[in-house]
Amino acid sequence: MTINRELFDQVMVPNYAPSAVIPVKGEGSRVWDQDGREYIDFAGGIAVNCLGHCHPALVSALKEQGEKIWHLSNVMTNEPALRLAKKLVDATFADKVYFANSGAEANEAALKLARRFALDNFGEQKSQIISFNKGFHGRTFFTVTVGGQAAYSDGFGPKPGDVMHCDYNDLAAFEALISDNTCAVMMEPLQGEGGIISPEAEFVQGVRELCTKHNALLIFDEVQTGVGRTGELYAYQGLGITPDILTTAKALGGGFPIGAMITTADIAKHLKVGTHGSTYGGNPLACAVAEAALDTVNTTEVLDGVKAKEALIRELLTAINDKYKVFSEVRGKGLLLGGVMAEQYKGRAKEFLVEGIKEGVMSLVAGADVVRFTPSLVIPEADIREGMARFEKAVATVVANNA
Repeated sequence: MTINRELFDQVMVPNYAPSAVIPVKGEGSRVWDQDGREYIDFAGGIAVNCLGHCHPALVSALKEQGEKIWHLSNVMTNEPALRLAKKLVDATFADKVYFANSGAEANEAALKLARRFALDNFGEQKSQIISFNKGFHGRTFFTVTVGGQAAYSDGFGPKPGDVMHCDYNDLAAFEALISDNTCAVMMEPLQGEGGIISPEAEFVQGVRELCTKHNALLIFDEVQTGVGRTGELYAYQGLGITPDILTTAKALGGGFPIGAMITTADIAKHLKVGTHGSTYGGNPLACAVAEAALDTVNTTEVLDGVKAKEALIRELLTAINDKYKVFSEVRGKGLLLGGVMAEQYKGRAKEFLVEGIKEGVMSLVAGADVVRFTPSLVIPEADIREGMARFEKAVATVVANNA
């Protein structure tokens, strides 16, 4: 059997349009394709591979657990799930943990819990959910409706009801929208897919205060920002406020599929036995790998290192931009950074990604106007410099093509 890009078109549903490049091996922040060509990975599987590829701690955890027990239904619990839950509780505001397989499933659980909490405590009229334009919370029908990008949710029939949106960082619009009928507010503490948009301090503080005033639960979607991405274990820890519910996935497993919803005991008690569940949630293999990832990331060395690597990437991107004038700004926090297209390159972010692949560097986009960088949290300085040198060649090509 010949395994190539053409086979994708033959056998896969056409909802993706992948590159012709098929990676077959990764080590650290470097990846090799079928032809043995090397790439430096600034994409990290969209902020998933927080420790790069094939990190020894994760490989060891997978092998060790793989020789013990792979799966149990939730009729029983298991040791890796309990260890991981205890470490999440110890490291955060939360008292209780629910495990799922993905960020969308963690968000689905959070939204269902918020609705159930409001129903039990205040009555069925308190069902409104508010989220923010350009937000992204997953692809289930509930989460994609809550996400603030209609292009992702239109075209599938009637949407879940009582979901409202307003602009991120617009506190006045949010205050006008929230009421005693609002059961929950879901927000990213730094918008990822929407363009790498950081919250203003006054905005995030105001959202927290208004949620408290109206007895609405504040849900932080930390699927992309969590597990060290911003230089704190979770981004809320650097914002000076605490959510009521937090969701985490992507980097939590370092590449192995897992998601979690964490919350307080008072809120968690409303998901009584039988109200929600997941066949694979809390899977021993996933939890063993995630425990190793969390242990490795949640150290002063790694988290401080994220901030140092951010400074280096910003320095190198600024140097590139001084020469080529392709960005209007570089924004974001930690190793969730975005180069925003200057006016003459608006809508052309993907060109930089495509040319980057040709030069041996992998990046991402966040919409049509932002080139996104989400490398490993432990990427060596040498790989950052080499990757940025390759990215500069890609920039030069795009600029030359624009001349």
